[in-house]
Amino acid sequence: MHPKNALLLFLLAALAAGEAAAATTLTATLAKLAESDRQITIRWSGLPDPDGLDYVGIYSPPSSSDRDFLGYLFLNGSASWRTGSGELTLPRLPNLRAPYQFRLFRWPAREYSYHHVDHDGNPLPHGRHRVAVSGEVAFESAARPDQVHLSFADRVDEMRVMFVCGDGGRRVVRYGQEKEVGADWKEVATKVRTYEQKHMCDSPANSSVGWRDPGFVFDGLIKGLEPGRRYFYKVGSDSGGWSDTYSFISRDNEANETIAFLFGDMGTYVPYNTYIRTQDESLSTVKWIIRDIQALGDKPAFISHIGDISYARGYAWVWDHFFSQIEPVAANTPYHVCIGNHEYDWPSQPWKPSWAAGIYGTDGGGECGIPYSVKFRMPGNSFVPTGTGAPDTRNLYYSFDSGVVHFVYMSTETNFVQGSDQHSFLKADLEKVNRSRTPFIVFQGHRPMYTSSNEARDFAMRQQMLQHLEPLLVTYNVTLALWGHVHRYERFCPIKNSQCLNMSSSFVYPGAPVHVVIGMGGQDWQPIWQPRHDHPDVPIYPQPERSMYRGGEFGYTKLVATKEKLTLMYIGNHDGQVHDMVEIFSGQVSSNSGVAEVVDDTKLNTRVTTKLKIPLVSLEIVGSAVFALLLGFSFGFLVRRKKEAAQWTPVKNEES
Repeated sequence: MHPKNALLLFLLAALAAGEAAAATTLTATLAKLAESDRQITIRWSGLPDPDGLDYVGIYSPPSSSDRDFLGYLFLNGSASWRTGSGELTLPRLPNLRAPYQFRLFRWPAREYSYHHVDHDGNPLPHGRHRVAVSGEVAFESAARPDQVHLSFADRVDEMRVMFVCGDGGRRVVRYGQEKEVGADWKEVATKVRTYEQKHMCDSPANSSVGWRDPGFVFDGLIKGLEPGRRYFYKVGSDSGGWSDTYSFISRDNEANETIAFLFGDMGTYVPYNTYIRTQDESLSTVKWIIRDIQALGDKPAFISHIGDISYARGYAWVWDHFFSQIEPVAANTPYHVCIGNHEYDWPSQPWKPSWAAGIYGTDGGGECGIPYSVKFRMPGNSFVPTGTGAPDTRNLYYSFDSGVVHFVYMSTETNFVQGSDQHSFLKADLEKVNRSRTPFIVFQGHRPMYTSSNEARDFAMRQQMLQHLEPLLVTYNVTLALWGHVHRYERFCPIKNSQCLNMSSSFVYPGAPVHVVIGMGGQDWQPIWQPRHDHPDVPIYPQPERSMYRGGEFGYTKLVATKEKLTLMYIGNHDGQVHDMVEIFSGQVSSNSGVAEVVDDTKLNTRVTTKLKIPLVSLEIVGSAVFALLLGFSFGFLVRRKKEAAQWTPVKNEES
């Protein structure tokens, strides 16, 4: 063929390809997103020879390179994709303080690369064959406050409010006891912080793939609150815009009831494919907790999320998804956290004891605790310097009273052994608990001291916890020890030195805490149970005697306590019903209850005498009273058993 003819054919082919590409359109609506409507519809048409691996990439800011997407959706998610046209929807994308843009790509199967894979080892798109680009989709106001969340502060009459804006200009918190803004509403200023890409300690958190501008985090402290009152509030400014109006009930440490919702390892739902596995089940956890909080009416409660918070793993925008997801809860109910391995761990972190080889890995994705430390502020002032010029790592260990319970939080990712600052804090804190006011102590940390899961990597750490922390829990009569990290639910008996002190599910505190693993909040990777050496020929993993209940159902726990009794309930996400429960009696009674006081060292199980302080009365009156009590107890027991059988949905444990 003559060179001129070859050139002509090449030009014609190029022109035809250009016309085909030009004929493909991609649109995204709404172009402007309101706070009340964040759903985006993506439509395309005119795509020639569609393939099942063609995809739409999601970008923010629009200046991002084709390779640095937030995530992607395959076109085959649309029923009509084979025609070269279709549509997909993205529900409630978070405000990233920059516009979104969408780009359509071809991805031939021959261009798979297992050198560029996601968290599960699946090939990631490479962004080489871009066909069409949408217009930008922006929020009506990037400066408007977002990601509002509450927490208790150091004083009982305070409440902390935190939120994010697109700029660092002046913002305030306005609040009052009337729902509508009026003369009684007050105003408090806020402090503002942020962090930079250079503060991240490694990739992907400090790379162009993982880093996104986090905005500015505002921190307002409301003071002088009356106990147990509902307050309404909003945050923002006239120039930058205001949030919706939210409300909370102030803390009342004289209250005779405590309610909390507790879980670990919940994570985040993200409505597209991305570099890491995200946690769809977290939506159900939030849904059922919202149900339970609404049912409380004006009763106060708070949330406790004990580590592995968002599972961002260095991909900054996942934090935005997380705070957007929890805002309906956290803007109205204090939301408390402690640090987990996926917020903090990286080999460059300062604490590396000899026994920890292989324990503290790369789970933090190069964040090294920075987003966690800036986006939350818990009571107290615990911190560890990073040594890199980055903000200190905070929110490590702290405590507070809520009604009749003293709550303690620890960090399993930083030094906790005897002689450390953390160990000294925990000892001093437990020593000064007022048991007449708060008869129950609930201790919380991320990695468990006891578990029957096959978590061999943490064995050396659990040995250190048994040596350095269990004596504190036993000496100071801790009621409950709650842990995450293992993505299952497991309740142990009251336990000391791996020995049960009581095998019942309802008892007076016997001298050691009940350990409960509550890491079933949403993360879907679940370890197998630990093999039993005394069952070598049985192809299951039976529970050891000290494990009273265990299961793989996603969910959360609800704690309800009065001075007399603390009840912890395990609620499953598939039906919102209680699947396990433990009742622990304090041995105290209210002064106005008319019930004889139970001495602290008594138990309700067999083999132990129950001592009562009973005034001298005639034998006839005592006999009649005892008979009436026994008759009433028997009738109540039968009614309760019938009611529970009708309402509870049993979950099979591994042994059954």
